[in-house]
Amino acid sequence: MKKTSLLWVALLAMFASVIAQPPTNYYATAVGKSGNQLLIALHDIIDDHTSVSYDQLWTSFRTTDDKPSGKVWDIYSDIPDGTPYYEFTFVTDQCGNYSGEGDCYNREHSVPKSWFGDAYPMYSDLFHLYPTDGYVNNRRGNNPLGEVSSPTWTSTNGSKVGNNTYPGYSGTAFEPIDEYKGDLARSYFYMSVRYSDENLGQETNSMFQGSELKSWALAMLMEWHEEDPVSQKEIDRNNEIYTSIQHNRNPFIDCPELVDQIFGSGSSTPWYPTCVDFDTTSISNHALSEIVCRIFPNPARNKVMIDAGNNVLKEIGIYDPTGKLIRQMDAIENNVLSIDINSLTKGFYILIVRVGERTEIHKLMVY
Repeated sequence: MKKTSLLWVALLAMFASVIAQPPTNYYATAVGKSGNQLLIALHDIIDDHTSVSYDQLWTSFRTTDDKPSGKVWDIYSDIPDGTPYYEFTFVTDQCGNYSGEGDCYNREHSVPKSWFGDAYPMYSDLFHLYPTDGYVNNRRGNNPLGEVSSPTWTSTNGSKVGNNTYPGYSGTAFEPIDEYKGDLARSYFYMSVRYSDENLGQETNSMFQGSELKSWALAMLMEWHEEDPVSQKEIDRNNEIYTSIQHNRNPFIDCPELVDQIFGSGSSTPWYPTCVDFDTTSISNHALSEIVCRIFPNPARNKVMIDAGNNVLKEIGIYDPTGKLIRQMDAIENNVLSIDINSLTKGFYILIVRVGERTEIHKLMVY
């Protein structure tokens, strides 16, 4: 096979791997929205999941939190790229009683259950529940997540308890190891959006006001999200929860840029994702009876052509994966346009093309 053909196959495979997680159109009703309307759309997509019993979590953990070795993937004792001091075996090491680390594993509510009054479906929602060492879980207690400089207690894998040093809160906090901070941050973002119409702060706590994250907690979790990107562990867990158990997804694992779009500086920018696949004909406000524009080559390297056939191109916008507008071309009044893309970095982009009074959404890969 020619090298150019191999390159083409590799690019297509790369494109497929990016969009292969959620089913097509899972997020379609959120596309093009921003700010609170985007939050509401995401809530409506992931709401009303299949709620399992608290007892059923023991069984669910066997497929959501199993290491390649078959052992329990405990984020409170795991040492990534190293050898943990101990590992748990499913079923036989369930808690039970414990007197120290390594005795057994139990069901950790990363958002403490007392904060939302032990209410369902939060009580058994797998997107914030993890199998963890019972003793470490107990030492964490109902304390918020935080950053600890001078711990009063440290677990064998480096998780810490002590006074929080992140600005905005100075009480006792629990700091997980760096490799799982992003995981927990994305769990909290999910909980804030999934239960945005309910109350995660029924009891006084330092991280939530209702279902909104307090400013200090939001700032810290956004940093954790940036510093610890989505891992394959999270992707696999997200897929298993969706496919086999709850039948909903964590949007912040599928599309990490949504953190900024919902909680950060991108909240005023309409969301046009490249992280997931969607059928443009199914999107409200962008529906077309037919797609008339042809985008070629795609993937592209130096330039891309937009051919509207017998129709007239009016306006073109190029957006990056975060939804930021990169380039705007107005009053084109031609049916064919060549665009120089040498200045674009490698990756995926969204083209918003206005043809007459209609709008089309196209994906573009630059390599």
